[in-house]
Amino acid sequence: MKSAALMAIILIFNVTPALARPPVRTIDAFVSKVSDGDTVQVQDALGTKLKVRLYGIDAPETEKKNRKTGRVSKSGQPYGEEAFQALKGKIGGQRVRVEVRDVDRYRRAVSVVRLGGRDINQEMVREGFAWAYRQYLDRPYASEYIRAEEEARGERQGLWRLGNPQPPWEFRKTIRRQQ
Repeated sequence: MKSAALMAIILIFNVTPALARPPVRTIDAFVSKVSDGDTVQVQDALGTKLKVRLYGIDAPETEKKNRKTGRVSKSGQPYGEEAFQALKGKIGGQRVRVEVRDVDRYRRAVSVVRLGGRDINQEMVREGFAWAYRQYLDRPYASEYIRAEEEARGERQGLWRLGNPQPPWEFRKTIRRQQ
C-alpha cells in the first residue's frame, strides 16, 4: 500500500510541469514522530506511515546517537535541539494536513505541513528555527519564506541570536568532506 501511493506520487511528478504546481496529494494524518527540526513521520486514517520532509526549509542538524550503544554517531549543530523541540511542540501528536509537493532522493514526501490554517514550515522559519531553503523554493512560497527569514534575522529570533550561524547545507558538506 505504502509503496503504491509513493509510486503514484512519483508518476505524477514525471508528467506535471514544474512551475508553481498545486500539491500532488493532500493527506490528513496524525504526527506519530518528530525526527528533527524539518522531518516528521505521519500516519493516515488507514494506518499508512509516511516520512515527511518539510518543504522549503532547512533546520540545524540534530545530534544522532547509536540506538544500541547510546554513543554519538553524528554531531549536531547549535540550535538543532531547539529546532527539534519547537517542531515537536507545534505538531507532535497532532492531526495535520500534509500537502505533498515532491518526493526527495530519500523517498520522503516533501510537503507543506498545516495545522488548522497555520503553515508550520513558514512558522519554523519566522521563529528562527530554520532557514528558507532557497535552492528548493518555488512560487508563492519563495517570497513568503524568504521574508519570514529576513524578519527572524532582523529581530534576532531563535538561531539568529548566534550571530553568524552555519547553514545546515554547509554543515553537511563539511561533515561529508571529513568522512
